[in-house]
Order: sequence, then structure tokens, then C-alpha cells
Amino acid sequence: MANSLRVEDLRAGYGNVQVLHGLSLELKDGETVALLGTNGNGKSTLIKCIMGIVRPSAGRMVAEIDGAEHDLAGLAPQEVVRLGIALVPEGRRLFPKLTVEENLLLGAHREAARQRLAGNLAFCYEAFPRLAERRGQLAGSMSGGEQQMLALGRALMSAPKILLVDEPSVGLSPLLVQHTVNKIQELKEKFGLTVLMAEQNFHQAIRIADRGYVIVHGRIEFAGASREALSDNDLVKKLYLGL
Repeated sequence: MANSLRVEDLRAGYGNVQVLHGLSLELKDGETVALLGTNGNGKSTLIKCIMGIVRPSAGRMVAEIDGAEHDLAGLAPQEVVRLGIALVPEGRRLFPKLTVEENLLLGAHREAARQRLAGNLAFCYEAFPRLAERRGQLAGSMSGGEQQMLALGRALMSAPKILLVDEPSVGLSPLLVQHTVNKIQELKEKFGLTVLMAEQNFHQAIRIADRGYVIVHGRIEFAGASREALSDNDLVKKLYLGL
């Protein structure tokens, strides 16, 4: 059944600082959509609004999960996760003093995930063999690339329908960024996920995106219906391609 997300005229900020100014976007069933923007333009704030971490001052956020619509406004983060929306946060946000396996198991707290815990854990170890090798290692002692694998695995342990990925390239070498983005695409296809990826690395993001949006100062300045449309846009050329 369909899994999608619709954001309409969203306004949000921190105290007296307004960050999002009437932002609207749509994520259709089975798509990978890139939200492109440099630091400080509101990508993470949008993600936090969807997850219930930041409360918007106006606008609507509606998720369709297995064909049923849910208004996300006012929901706490755990309620959003319970619906089937998972986040891979910027900076990974792992529990450094817990082991790899303990971090993964913490991702499986929603009821639908607990019913598939053993299978999802086995798949995470199959998808990320390094995690299987280091299941007893403390997460804080792992490299940045390994921690990103663990953050992805932890999100998958919740058996999500919609996956939000915030800045997966931060702190990683170009080779690890490429590997991480490839893995997001692989996992999306394996689980039939709908994916919103907030990223400032244009070249890596559009490799797997079906289409995308460009956010500037809290507003969507361009919506590209395809990766080709994004590459050909004058704003994208100016911001990302140096043309």
C-alpha cells in the first residue's frame, strides 16, 4: 500500500528566529527525493519538524502509511516513529557507550519492528558485514564510516515505510560518501522504502534521486521533476556546479 508524505506551507523556527517560510514539498510512494541546500538553509529544521522534534508555527504535514493518512502536527517523535517513519540523523547520534548490537536493538522498539526483530537484525548484518564483525564493539570507538552504517542499520531496525536521511555525507571521505549513498539506494529497493534525503553534496545525491528540491533560506526555490532537470537548472549550476 502507498507510503507518501505531503508538507504544505510549513513555517517553523527557534524562538524569534524564523527558519522555514511557507515551505511545501511532496514525497510520493516509492520515490527517492533529494532536498538540496547548503548549511543553514533549513534542511535539518524541516526534518526535525516531520519527526516531531521541532513544532511548526503554521502549515500541514500529512503522511500516508499503508494507504491511511496521518496528520503529523503535534505528534511526539516516538509517535511519528510508531507510524513507520524513521530518521538517520545528521552526525549519526548513536549511543557511544553501547555496543553495535545494543544500538541496533534500540531501533526496534515499535511493535511492528519487534515482530520482525530477528529477520531485520540478520538483514542488517548481511547488508553491513562490518557491523556483524563488530557487534560487541562500543559504537563510540568505531570510525565515521562504520558509525554511519550503524545509524542506517538502526533506522532500518524500526521496519520503516518512510526513511528520512539527514546529511549522510557529513564527516566522511568521498569514497565512504559514495558507498553510503549506494547503500541507501540498495536498502530502499530491498525494503520498498520511500526516501527523503537532505544533502548538500549535489553530485552524490542526484545519483540515486528520482527528483529533488532546492531549498534556499527556508524556501523551496526550485523543484526538479527529474535529476536531469536539477542538473540543467541555473540555480543549481550557480550553487553547486560553479557555472
